[in-house]
Amino acid sequence: MKSFRRTLLLAAASLALAAPASAQKAADTLRITFTDAVPNVDMYFNSQRTGLILAHQAWDMLVHRDPSTFEIKPSLATDWKFNDDNTLDLTIRQGVKFHDGSTLSADDVVYTINMAADPASKVATPSNYAWIGKAEKTGEHTVRIKMSRPTPAALEYLAMVTPIHPKAYRERVGPEGFAAKPVGAGPYKIVKNEQGKEVVFERFDDYWAGSPKGKPAIKTLHVRFISELATQVTELLAQRSDWMWNINPDQRENINKMPYLQAVQQESMRIGYVSIDAAGRTGAGNPLTNLKVRQAIWHAVNRQEMADKLVTGGSRVPIAPCFPSQFGCDADAAMKYPYDPAKAKALLAEAGFPNGFEIDFVTYVQPTQWSAAIQNYLGAVGIKAKINQLGVAPAIQKAQKGEAPLYHGSWGSYSVNDVSAIFPVMYGAGALDNYSRDPELEKLVAEGGSSNDAAARKKAYSAAIKIMTEKAYWLPLFTYVNTYAFQKGLDFKTFPDELPRFYFAKWK
Repeated sequence: MKSFRRTLLLAAASLALAAPASAQKAADTLRITFTDAVPNVDMYFNSQRTGLILAHQAWDMLVHRDPSTFEIKPSLATDWKFNDDNTLDLTIRQGVKFHDGSTLSADDVVYTINMAADPASKVATPSNYAWIGKAEKTGEHTVRIKMSRPTPAALEYLAMVTPIHPKAYRERVGPEGFAAKPVGAGPYKIVKNEQGKEVVFERFDDYWAGSPKGKPAIKTLHVRFISELATQVTELLAQRSDWMWNINPDQRENINKMPYLQAVQQESMRIGYVSIDAAGRTGAGNPLTNLKVRQAIWHAVNRQEMADKLVTGGSRVPIAPCFPSQFGCDADAAMKYPYDPAKAKALLAEAGFPNGFEIDFVTYVQPTQWSAAIQNYLGAVGIKAKINQLGVAPAIQKAQKGEAPLYHGSWGSYSVNDVSAIFPVMYGAGALDNYSRDPELEKLVAEGGSSNDAAARKKAYSAAIKIMTEKAYWLPLFTYVNTYAFQKGLDFKTFPDELPRFYFAKWK
C-alpha cells in the first residue's frame, strides 16, 4: 500500500504535464492497457484471455451469446438446426463484409471450421474444436457441421471461440501473414499490429447492420501491452491511458478517490489454480507424485483467506475444480480439504518428508502477492517453493513442456458455461496441460463430453470430480473478481463472462 501511495502522489504531480482525458474524447480514441502481450491476435493460435478479448472486437462468430442472459442469438448465421445428435445445419447471413472488402460466404465458414478442427493446424486449444468432425457446404448459403461426437455445448463454442476468417485472403498471405495483418468481419478492424507492443483498431464503417454487437460508438481503440501493473496504474493516473483491469483490489479505494477515475469489481468465470506434477513430468524423484504430498498441499493453502483478503469482491473458493455455474461442476462429488497446516505436516511426514522439500514454482500471475501468499502457506508446513515469475506466454510454454513442477495459473474456460471447456484441457488424454496423466480420469472426461444425455454426462463428470479431488491433482484456489479502472468520462459496462466489450463503450 505504501509503495502504491507513493506512485499515486508521483503520478498526480505529473498531471499538469499529461494530456488531458478530454483530448482523447475529442480524438474519439479509447486508450487501453493490458499486462500480457499477445503473441498472435488470431484467437485460434493463442490461449490467453487478452487474445480472446481482442479477437471479439475484430471478428464475429456464427452465433452470438448475449452477455447478460447467455441466450444464443443469430450472428453470421441467421438460423440453425440440430438434425441429429451429430449434425448441425446453419444458414449463413448474406451481405456481410470482411475488413478487406470481400463478402463473407459459406466457403469462408467451411474453410475456417475445417482449419480449426485439423490437427495439422496446431491450434492453441485443440479441445475447443475436437468436437468438430467436418464442415461442408450444402448450398449457396448453407453449411453443415458434422460432429465427431454429440456436443451439447456446440453453440457455446461457436459463439465464444470460433471466429470466421476470409478464405481467399488467408490462403494468399498464409498463417504468418494473417497473424501480422489479420482480417475479420467484426465491428472493429485492426489497422496496426506490432507484436508484443500495441494493436490499433478502427471502427469498421461497413460493419453489417443489425448485429447484436451494434456499431461502435468510439472510433479508435489503442491497445498497449505494459507488463508491470504499477506502470499501468501510473499511466492511468497520469491520464495517459483510459482503461485497465486486474489492478490490485486494495488499490480500488485509492483509484476511486481520484475525481476523474472509477474502479468497479465483477466476479468472472475465471479460476485461479495450482497444477501439481502428479505424473512426474519434471523428472524422477519428484515428491509431487506422492498422493500424501499432494493432499498436504491442498490442506496447506488457506484458500478462503486468499479469496477474502487478497482477491476480495465476493471471490469464492470452488469445492470442485471448475466454475460453480458450469454444467457438470458437481461440488457434492468432491472430496473436501479444509485449511489444516497441522494435518499437512503430518501427511508430509507420512510421505517421508518430515522436513519438507524444495520445489520450483512457476507463475505468471499478477498481482505477484498471490503467488507469494501460496509460497508462504507452503513454507509454513516445510515446502520451500522457489518462485519463478515469468510472462504469461513463457510460463504457459514452460508448463506445457513439463518444466514446472508447481504451476500457478488461471483458466477462464473461454467463458463457456460447461466443464467441457476446462476438464479436457486439464485432465484430457493428450492435453499439454494435463499434470495427472490418469487413464481412468481421462476416460471419464471423454465420456462426459461425448453424449447428449444430460444425466449420463453428469454421472461421468461427477465420477471424474471424485477422482480429481481424492487424488489431489489440480488445486482450485478461488474465483477471480476483476477490478476494472477507467476514466469517469467513459460509459463502460462489465459482464460476468470476463469479456470486456469495447464496442459497447462510449464517451459520456
